Amino acid sequence: MALLAVAEALEHLLADAAPLQAESVALMDAADRVLAEPLIALRTQPPFNASAMDGYAVRADDVASVPARLSVIGMAPAGRGFAGTVGPAQAVRIFTGAPLPGGADTIVIQENVRDLGGGMVEVTAPTVEGRNIRRLGLDFSQGDMLLEKGRLLDPAALSLAASANRQQVRVVKRPLVAIIATGDELLPPGSDLGPDQIISSNAYGVAAAARSVGASALDLGIAADRKDAIAALVTKAVAAGADVIVTLGGASVGDHDLVHDVLTGEGMALAFWKIAMRPGKPLMFGRLGAIRCIGLPGNPVASLVCTQLFLKPLLARLGGRAFRQDLRQARLGAAMPANDLRQDYVRAVVKEEAGTLEATPFSVQDSSMLRMLADANGLVVREPFAPAAAAGAACSVLMLR
Repeated sequence: MALLAVAEALEHLLADAAPLQAESVALMDAADRVLAEPLIALRTQPPFNASAMDGYAVRADDVASVPARLSVIGMAPAGRGFAGTVGPAQAVRIFTGAPLPGGADTIVIQENVRDLGGGMVEVTAPTVEGRNIRRLGLDFSQGDMLLEKGRLLDPAALSLAASANRQQVRVVKRPLVAIIATGDELLPPGSDLGPDQIISSNAYGVAAAARSVGASALDLGIAADRKDAIAALVTKAVAAGADVIVTLGGASVGDHDLVHDVLTGEGMALAFWKIAMRPGKPLMFGRLGAIRCIGLPGNPVASLVCTQLFLKPLLARLGGRAFRQDLRQARLGAAMPANDLRQDYVRAVVKEEAGTLEATPFSVQDSSMLRMLADANGLVVREPFAPAAAAGAACSVLMLR
């Protein structure tokens, strides 16, 4: 199978990806979820004319000129309005959020009122009609569309939904990613390693990347380099209802790279295998029924670069989220050699110098070196057959953080 260009591979991967089905969740559990339908107000807010300040509910005519003496005939705390009517030269002590009493049309703030004792107060500053009142429906009315389909439920959106009397909301289902590492040489962190073994690290970064775009991650552990061991974890992924199965390693062309054979044996229709990129050439994508299968390279840096370029956009699309790579223009902080037929993603440190971004690639780019990736905050993107570039030349940088 010929090498596929990065853009073409991404187009194939996203071609039929659409938001998953909707589900209802309690509002308290809906943070960072995506609305599957418009959110409609079930009530009017405020549901009555309400006081916006602590003070006194009065008739504007009575306080047009000051000082004005008024008789206090009652109190209206929030949640318990005054049942009577305010008449001439009368006032009701009122607190923020309480309903405006009948007969009153203005709130005088308490700083402008002097208590004379004996149920009398004196207004010391004039107040025009309608001041300090939140009118019925000031924020929204019953039946209003408050949030559009596709809105991410951030703190403000959640509070708005609550004020609209929504106990539950319809949101896009979180994509479930089942992660399967493969390799006899791998052991989990904290293990006592043999002389030929290494720590399995890729799953942690892939799971974190999946969660960063709203997906759920299920780590199914490490499969030995045997077809039956890999097939057993694939079966678990299917049984768990995975929307995406991600395999780590074992999808190349070696004698022990068995993932492709297992997945095609289970019925996966292969879409592509091998990308014209570095790092990340041995990337596999196919469909196992409704489940999307992505075989990531085993090298840690290649695995995480492919996760950024392919897995995160796919999961965002399935979860109903907008996603854009943070691609910026910069100048090179060091010279770079000419490129071959593959698109390169070169780890670099990006800094702002005199209002311009400068990207300095690391001198070594081995795809096993995770420390360098952790130190990098960007990837210099080098197009296939790009000529040699001197320091100071323009470049494109994919920002990582």
